[in-house]
Amino acid sequence: MRVLVPLPVLLCLVGCAVTLVLGHRPRAQRLVTTAVLTGVVAAAAALLVLAVTEGPQQVTVGGWPAGVGIGLVADRLSTLVLLTSTVVALAVMVFSTGQGRTGDDASAPVSIYHPTYLALTAGMCIAFLAADLFNLYVGFEVLLTASYVLLSLGGTSTRIRASATYVVVSLTSSLLFLTAVGLVYAATGTVAMADLPGRIAALPAPVATALQLVLLVAFGIKAAAFPLSGWLPDSYPAAAAPVAAVFAGLLTKVGVYAVIRTHDLLFGAGTLRVPLMAVALATLVVGILGALVQDDLRRLLSFTLVSHIGYMLFGVALGTTAGVAAAVFYAVHHILVQTALFLVVGLLEHRTGTTSLRRLGGLAAAAPGTAVLFLLPALNLAGIPPFSGFLGKLALLRAGAADGGWDAWTLVAGAVLTSLLTLYAVARVWSAAFWNGGSAVREGASPAAPRPAHRAMTAATAAVVVLVTGLSLAGGPLLSLARTAAQDTSDARRYQVVVGGVDDGRGAP
Repeated sequence: MRVLVPLPVLLCLVGCAVTLVLGHRPRAQRLVTTAVLTGVVAAAAALLVLAVTEGPQQVTVGGWPAGVGIGLVADRLSTLVLLTSTVVALAVMVFSTGQGRTGDDASAPVSIYHPTYLALTAGMCIAFLAADLFNLYVGFEVLLTASYVLLSLGGTSTRIRASATYVVVSLTSSLLFLTAVGLVYAATGTVAMADLPGRIAALPAPVATALQLVLLVAFGIKAAAFPLSGWLPDSYPAAAAPVAAVFAGLLTKVGVYAVIRTHDLLFGAGTLRVPLMAVALATLVVGILGALVQDDLRRLLSFTLVSHIGYMLFGVALGTTAGVAAAVFYAVHHILVQTALFLVVGLLEHRTGTTSLRRLGGLAAAAPGTAVLFLLPALNLAGIPPFSGFLGKLALLRAGAADGGWDAWTLVAGAVLTSLLTLYAVARVWSAAFWNGGSAVREGASPAAPRPAHRAMTAATAAVVVLVTGLSLAGGPLLSLARTAAQDTSDARRYQVVVGGVDDGRGAP
């Protein structure tokens, strides 16, 4: 069933071409995009089942020999993140279809939205399935090029300014990443992840450390890790509601995925442990402190997004199977919960015309359904039992406690503090936007007239909320899957056996 491996990418690229041709038929574009994304979700689900039951699925596109052609690998880690991300992409597309436009402006160029959205999804699929550093870079570039267009849709001055900053930062990270790929190839003669661990281990320690640092800086910018995260709170809030939702759920997680995929595998567990711990702690604390002083819902959620990247970096920095497994689990949870919250904010903005906490109030009475849709993922984000946010944080805290080092205990304390401050931040939002005041928008604000949300918008948001809430019911199996994925990717020998076809010492590849 290796034929399924490139299918998610091929579906997106074909759909991109078809929707581009259908530029003057928006209804046909919507139907094609939704059908393509549904097919991509089905293919990702099938690949996950195959990876769990039959092992990693590999293919070299075009029949070229391994190391020369485009290698794709669908293992437990890549398929788990791929399925979660494509489900989110489909839900956001349904939301934007219900909204009837790409963003807040009637003049937004709808004809370009659908092919660009499918191109973004194709880039994401390439990045998750890539078996070498160069094609990982190609996936990033396809994704980022599409994101430049999506961010600037509507052509408002705010979006143009935000997209300019985003483009400069993204191009910088891409240049660093491409430089790192060239340096790795120059030093080792390969960029295939199955071949790199042994060759990097044979390099002088300063050379290996330099390569690792360049890769981590490039991935850190993409993941919005502190101090490389200043661009995100200024960029995401400016985007149209569905674009902000898909950005919040997916873009930074591709950077996190790259760190999880490459850090322990290529350079060994525990390398650069203390610097990574410091970055994780700073990301946790600085991000949530920034959220506490925001009066705009989108900016507040953008800062919490930055903050919770620190939880995933915490697991990677530990360098243990338990830590990496907890990071994988938390990445899946975070993709869903951040998407859900940004979609709810999109509903609120559509209804009230504002996302300012100073102008909102009384929404619990005026829109009780929307209030529930916000409350569930908000409590989940804060880590309240029995939600998946609690399970992920508990797994990270247990991994840190089991490690026992002073730096690990410092991160444990920082993670607990961040969780409490996150609860305070979402409680503040609930009090200001949903509890206080007697109407959906406070008197004197002079907002646009309230508008009921389209059923598709509410249904898509509710589906993501139900899915992330239901993760708590599947917490045990998902953690077990994440643990196996961590074992496959953290141990170089194990990865070479299951992916690279290396003999395992028992006479079988």
